Amino acid sequence: MVTMSEAAMSRPGRAMGLAAFLSVVLIALTAVPSIWPQAAPALHGLKIDTDPENMLADDEPVRLFHNRMKAAFSLNDLIVVGVVQEDHPQGVFNPKTLGEVYRLSQAAETLTWDEEDGPAGVIAADIIAPDKVDNIDQAGLGSVSFNWLMPAAPETPEAAQAVRDKALALPMLDDTLVSGDGRALALYIPIREKNDSYRVAAALRDRIAGFDSDATYHITGLPIAQDQFGVEMFKQMAISAPAAMALILLLMWLFFRNLNLVLSPMVVAMVSVIGAMGLLIATGQTVHIMSSMIPIFVMPIAVLDAVHILSDFHDRYPQIGDRRKTVRAVMEELWRPMLFTTLTTAAGFASLAITPIPPVQVFGIFVALGVIFAWAATVTLVPAYIALMPERAFERFRRDAAEAAEHPEHIGWLGRLLQGVGGVAYRRARLVLALFVAAVAVAGYGISLIAINDNPVKWFRADHEIRIADRALNERFGGTYMAYLHLGAAEPRTVDSVAADLRERLAALDSAAARRLAARLDQQAETATDPQPLLDDLAGWVAEAQAAASDADWQAWEDAAMAVERAAQAGDVFKDPAVLRYVAQMQAALEARDDVGKTNALPDIVKTVHRELLGGEDQAFRIPDSAGAVAQTLITFQNSHRPQDLFKLVTPDYREAVVWLQLTSGDNAHMRAVVDATEAYMAQNPPPRALDHDWFGLTYINVVWQEKMVAGMAKALTGGFVAVLILMTLLFRSPLWGLLSMVPLTVTIALIYGVIGLVGKAYDMPVAVLSSLSLGLAVDYAIHFNVRSRQIQQRLGDWHAALAHVFGEPARAIARNVIVIGAGFTPLLAAPLVPYQTVGALISAILVCAGIATLIGLPALITLFRRWLFAAAPASQPAQRRA
Repeated sequence: MVTMSEAAMSRPGRAMGLAAFLSVVLIALTAVPSIWPQAAPALHGLKIDTDPENMLADDEPVRLFHNRMKAAFSLNDLIVVGVVQEDHPQGVFNPKTLGEVYRLSQAAETLTWDEEDGPAGVIAADIIAPDKVDNIDQAGLGSVSFNWLMPAAPETPEAAQAVRDKALALPMLDDTLVSGDGRALALYIPIREKNDSYRVAAALRDRIAGFDSDATYHITGLPIAQDQFGVEMFKQMAISAPAAMALILLLMWLFFRNLNLVLSPMVVAMVSVIGAMGLLIATGQTVHIMSSMIPIFVMPIAVLDAVHILSDFHDRYPQIGDRRKTVRAVMEELWRPMLFTTLTTAAGFASLAITPIPPVQVFGIFVALGVIFAWAATVTLVPAYIALMPERAFERFRRDAAEAAEHPEHIGWLGRLLQGVGGVAYRRARLVLALFVAAVAVAGYGISLIAINDNPVKWFRADHEIRIADRALNERFGGTYMAYLHLGAAEPRTVDSVAADLRERLAALDSAAARRLAARLDQQAETATDPQPLLDDLAGWVAEAQAAASDADWQAWEDAAMAVERAAQAGDVFKDPAVLRYVAQMQAALEARDDVGKTNALPDIVKTVHRELLGGEDQAFRIPDSAGAVAQTLITFQNSHRPQDLFKLVTPDYREAVVWLQLTSGDNAHMRAVVDATEAYMAQNPPPRALDHDWFGLTYINVVWQEKMVAGMAKALTGGFVAVLILMTLLFRSPLWGLLSMVPLTVTIALIYGVIGLVGKAYDMPVAVLSSLSLGLAVDYAIHFNVRSRQIQQRLGDWHAALAHVFGEPARAIARNVIVIGAGFTPLLAAPLVPYQTVGALISAILVCAGIATLIGLPALITLFRRWLFAAAPASQPAQRRA
């Protein structure tokens, strides 16, 4: 490392020029494919992905199941447009507002466009809006009429109120399309792809901007939150990162009072960020929610070692008087701790590669690369930068040193503070240790309180329009968060099972017709591969035989025909009245929960149509007693304007069905509670026929990847901790010193996560990944403190005397780092995106905690255990060797 630094100082222009050239090349590699794809087909341009579904691998079983179910039931992600009108006596159900809603719905169905891979935008046929759904009404006994709920914008208050009353009478629309108090309604706009949502929402907002009623329009939904986050994420990167760098620059200037000199860490940070992000984009990696934070993580790490160099250079230059010799002395002393802090930090982030979450793996790998780039830039560019500065730029250092020598009592507030800290750590070592143990014990209790939770809508601040819309609509409707419970026949329907069932029925008839049909069955079953065509063939054959039969044989053939029909119906699990009643009872149990606002399933259609077939009386709102009657309600519903809606709840073979759940919260904790409650219900109330069940939908997908991430992070943290401990032992060539170096890291992680549990902060994605930052930053200070302590102790031979020197320049460098980086990231607290706020708060907290644990805890522990620690130290001083 010393050789690298000397080479950079010998040819500073070349070193700076090479860094600039490599940075420009990386920027070009990322920009050219986006601007001119034909110029570099092997290169990759910028790709953005804010879809949390992609937190899971493409072949993840839950993701494959989710996509299969969406295809099986023709389900799509939804944008929810809510319309609320509190002041009007009729709520939203007045002619003017419903006229706007009608025009908005008509406009929504035009929001389609073509892309290279096919059509995009809104799926017009599946829009749920007052003018796009049917009113189901009785048209005389045994007959049902299907008419558009709102075929045109109503012109009178009475007509507007009629729309509300009809919708409230339909269970599929009550609390879904229309709020119970009549003050609000919602439109559900399905889109082909989640990343279409921002464009669709922007077009809807443009149309809404032209309305002049007093109604308030809200647009929300998980796809909106995810796509909106992607747009604002890049705005935030462009604001927060420069703001943090500017504050870091200001704080370093306050310490060193040399603007030219303190620009060098900024150069290192920029080169490191460009290197990491440029390589990520050029290699075809996607900029995901996680990877968007790479600059925020690389910057503080990139500045750390540079601040150590500048701090040591600032204190040594007046004594040596030659910048080349000063840099050499600084690098000979710092090369070893800087190298090992780089390795430990890189190991901490690289450990994320073992998590089962692909974007987290990418994040960890490229932050680790950024850390290595930062090390290379620090040991070359900072010396080169110093070499390019005029000698007069360092005159202030001489004046400061002369003033300090003349007035040793004027050591400044930081010097006085650090001397006091060192004195307390030495004199009150046992008390310090007791306080640390107590703090860790309290932190352990806090850690036990941590709740794992996340919600993409809560990635925005509480006053963001998406959060406002989310609260407004979930207070009035069944919920805007969709989850789907899949129910399916547990036993597969095969040719053999259907044939065995039919043979048993025919044997019970004991007629010539039944025996002839059984023979036909045996013949056809030998070559059949699908039970439904087999049953269709047998039904057709029986019909022909019955038509040609004599009057005496007609009833026998009729019985045979009924046996075929019953065998067919036996496979139609969701035409079974007992099964439908069971599903309806499960719906009622789920809707009794606070976190489930509404459910929709096949029983709702069956009961509604059955009521209207029997004259519209309330007592007829029930499941019919026979499978044939159920089938009649379903056939009737298929005469509506939207027959496709039936097969969004059940498959055409009636062996799989889905329960739509509208949740009032998208929190993972609430979704998990609903899943657990469903499991408990089905365990305590077994279904009348064996049913398999599973979940899908974006709300459930978020639960799965979050749980995988927590397990993966725990594994990565454990692996990273062990790797850092091994590196510490190798660095100090002593297990005892290696364990000592882990104390600030252990205390920092415990305190940070303990406080998170105590204050009730959810353990979400940013909180999880910051454990890796704790590994890197907390051990950084410990390495510098312990290496310098051993050097000074070896030179002076007395720990008490050495401690005063340790709390000179070494402690000042650590304290400056804590202040510069800790305060430097406070601009993130003003970000409109909550993950950035979390990162800003926790980076600052990690640095402060690690600094306190290092500057108070380590000297106290060394004082208590110095007899064994210094006896274990090797006789030679490895830090004096040349790199």
